[in-house]
Amino acid sequence: MTRQARKLSGTGIYHVMLRGNERKDIFRDDEDKQRFLDGIDAKRKDAEFTFYAYCLMDNHVHLLINSHEQDIGTIIKSIAVRYATYYNWKQNRVGHVFQDRFKSEPIEDDQYLIMAIRYIHNNPVKAHLVENPACYRWSSYSAYLTTQAPAWLDIEFVLNIIASDRNAALTEFERIALEADNTRFIDIEEEKAVQTIEEGRKFLSKLMREHYEGWSVERVREDTAMRTEIIRQLRSETKLSQRVIAALLGINKSIVEKVKTD
Repeated sequence: MTRQARKLSGTGIYHVMLRGNERKDIFRDDEDKQRFLDGIDAKRKDAEFTFYAYCLMDNHVHLLINSHEQDIGTIIKSIAVRYATYYNWKQNRVGHVFQDRFKSEPIEDDQYLIMAIRYIHNNPVKAHLVENPACYRWSSYSAYLTTQAPAWLDIEFVLNIIASDRNAALTEFERIALEADNTRFIDIEEEKAVQTIEEGRKFLSKLMREHYEGWSVERVREDTAMRTEIIRQLRSETKLSQRVIAALLGINKSIVEKVKTD
């Protein structure tokens, strides 16, 4: 089947999403996330582009980029390949890290740009990782609040769109970030219905009842082999975050991170 041609942006600005191959995690820890950001910085030394927002989730990435008339595919592919090389080396594995073709949508006006930034920064809230985007470390939201950003992240461009006065712009930026909005943007497919902690509790209860009769969560927590198997099922059969899985089982998130789903 012929692929649909990528829609080009008249402004050069795109909302881009990279996702893990076969919906698998692409980040196992904070070091991985930092390496991805370092890769953006390294690529900027030989290509002119600017980011306005980003958010790194465990199994996908949202980016808002101005390609400055350069080929968006070349820029994103270079960043992805650099990170995939590192990730495969670290995990002692081979094969694709990212899904073959990244998704993108053009951003043609200031209003849609602001809404896209809000959407990107609220991904961790949507995933029930935090209650406020300011509490999530791996997005560009905190850079706006502190006005301290890496060279490749242009927060001034966005703040100037909102208001000419810096303080007024920051106040409005925070207000917009917390404002409810139903605008649809590209995202990972919502194929796995289990994604909230309440849905997770029901799924875990059903799983234990149907396949692990006689076992309790407390007993699973103490049995390493059984605990690993339960975690693997929760990670592969639901959209629950690692943090939520850890909360459901009453264990440390680092234990969940170590369980491979390959």
